[in-house]
Amino acid sequence: MKPTRILVLAVVAVILAAGGWLATLLGTRYGAATPVLPPSGLVTMGVIAALTLILGLRILRWRTAKKKTLLNPLFAVTTLLLAQSCAYAGAVLLGWHAGVILDLLRVWNLRNDLDIFWLAVAMGSGGLVMVIVGLIVERFCRIPPEDTNAEGQGRSGPQRQSKGEGEYAYRGD
Repeated sequence: MKPTRILVLAVVAVILAAGGWLATLLGTRYGAATPVLPPSGLVTMGVIAALTLILGLRILRWRTAKKKTLLNPLFAVTTLLLAQSCAYAGAVLLGWHAGVILDLLRVWNLRNDLDIFWLAVAMGSGGLVMVIVGLIVERFCRIPPEDTNAEGQGRSGPQRQSKGEGEYAYRGD
């Protein structure tokens, strides 16, 4: 698996910011409600980010320990996929709500209810937290460099050449 690129996350956020801005603009023009998630979405985002961080800390604890037990590969892959999904979902939520905020700033003086604005700010902040947690936990899932002895033999046999930018705790060749 390849590491998540921050540039791709930024492109996703910018595209969805344009979509959120356009949806809010059209919704305002035709009298529809502002497309913002309800406050219960913050609880869901918090649970996802917390679960991702807890699983990532388990992987980090395994990496830093000097144990000879192997990490369950299915657990490692699941944690890695959850971290990447958390980062992408956070980019989507951050981008969408940033677009909504941009349109709401345009009509700041004309609106009486600022609750929607602050809810959009909270949702965008929650998306940013999800991106940060996803990227951090993804870094936790990288395989540490192997110890080598004088003959170039590591703990698990001959030293492997790294194929890409980073390897993860699961080696799915």
